[in-house]
Amino acid sequence: MTVFGTEMHLVTFIFVVCEVLFFVSQLVLYLQKPSEENRKYYLILLALLIIYNIAGGLFPDPDLALSLKLQINLAYGAGFAMGAYFPFYFYKVFDLEDLRWDARIGIWLFLFAPFFLFFCVGLTLLDDLPTILWYGLAIPLGYAIYLVIRIFLSIRKKFKGYQHSLDAILTYSAALPWVLLPLFSYVDASQLVEVLCTNGGFIFITFLFIRKMIYENRKVFEKLDDIDLKQRIDSTTFFSQRCSELGLTKRECEVAEQVSQGLTSKEIADVLSISERTVNKHLQTIYKKSESKNRVELINSLNSYS
Repeated sequence: MTVFGTEMHLVTFIFVVCEVLFFVSQLVLYLQKPSEENRKYYLILLALLIIYNIAGGLFPDPDLALSLKLQINLAYGAGFAMGAYFPFYFYKVFDLEDLRWDARIGIWLFLFAPFFLFFCVGLTLLDDLPTILWYGLAIPLGYAIYLVIRIFLSIRKKFKGYQHSLDAILTYSAALPWVLLPLFSYVDASQLVEVLCTNGGFIFITFLFIRKMIYENRKVFEKLDDIDLKQRIDSTTFFSQRCSELGLTKRECEVAEQVSQGLTSKEIADVLSISERTVNKHLQTIYKKSESKNRVELINSLNSYS
């Protein structure tokens, strides 16, 4: 079942709409906090997926104004770009230094170079798509199989004995359909099968990404709570030390603390269950010990070092 009179399958269209909406929401979060590198790499991955789904869903279509050769190049080029990005994604997000060469050089030699040579040049000179696919996908398919093994070994080496390896291994499993994209072309898989495999894996990657973001944000909030608690403890300790320096009694410290919080004499009396007259009497003694003339000077004195 296709949509709008195009070659795009209904399932592909649904995936594209959902992914565009999710891309916009994640982009807003990233613009609010550009320092989140992992979200940036995920956004690039999501953008490439959207482009791939659109190009793979629409092209080739004889009814479109674009030439069939250009449509084929756009469709396969989006797939090559998506597959080539995964080594870089693992290299950056999971800090797999062993993938540095593949992420920066290998993909150009064994993925983009064959695409340019066989599809961009070969398809222009020849009018034999089956032959172009057979020879043009041979090197990328071999390199894809190599990457499958290489990424797995890098994950095992990097995270051996660490709990964090679970996310890396699960992401790796979800990425397998993308790394092996050339295989789909070799077996001439239908658009529906290809879309379900690749987008299904991506949905799983999205779940892992969101879970990781929640975990990292929770750690940040816990750290902020610890800092806030420490500041409160430090503030309480300082206040107690300051009261001791001024020679205030326990009750006078209690009155001074309520004053520092901005309470009136009547409110202080209610809190401490004493009369307002007693509060004022304590205040006079506190003023004298702290050499203050009013509440403002008293608060400044309580919050300053001797």
